[in-house]
Amino acid sequence: MFFELAILSILTNAYGTINALMVEYGYFAIFGLMLLEGSSLPVPSEVVLPLAGVLVAQHTLSFVPAYLAALLGSIGGLAIDYYIGYFLGKDVVYKHLKVFRIKQEQLDAFDKWFDENGVASVFFTRFIPVFRTIMSLPAGFAKMPQKKFYAYSILGTGIYDIVLIVFGMKALTTNNAVVTLTAIGVFAIALYVVYRFAMSKIMRKKA
Repeated sequence: MFFELAILSILTNAYGTINALMVEYGYFAIFGLMLLEGSSLPVPSEVVLPLAGVLVAQHTLSFVPAYLAALLGSIGGLAIDYYIGYFLGKDVVYKHLKVFRIKQEQLDAFDKWFDENGVASVFFTRFIPVFRTIMSLPAGFAKMPQKKFYAYSILGTGIYDIVLIVFGMKALTTNNAVVTLTAIGVFAIALYVVYRFAMSKIMRKKA
């Protein structure tokens, strides 16, 4: 139920503000918003990236710079959390979990999943809506080699970013309202299914 309400809140409350920022500041807004999202602040990439796609389709922005701004912002944000975990360590982070909008049981589960799956977990968690940035902290706790962290993060995040941008370009720019609303509905359901499946697997590891 929380996730459905979160999606509804994202679509109704975040859309206008994010759209205004992106129209006004273009690539800088995309970079900044994705930087915030990557560092565990409540900025929904599931709104930012499709809107970037819409602006590309409208020729307000160009595809390659928009994609690079999104990817660089994402990786920059992920790096912030990685280095927080790397240099400050688990004890300090656990004392300030509210800053990261993360519950202890969630971070425990991701930390255990990282211990069991290693670098692969960094790649696969980049596709989990809402919690796709959290694995940067366990990677930092474990002092995962930086080259591997960046390689797997860029690969996973790059795929996720381009899929959502293309979704915005193709599905949200039709003149048919029924098609657009259907696309949004399918998109929300797909995010929910991925979220529920992934989190059910990861949260089993908390015990």
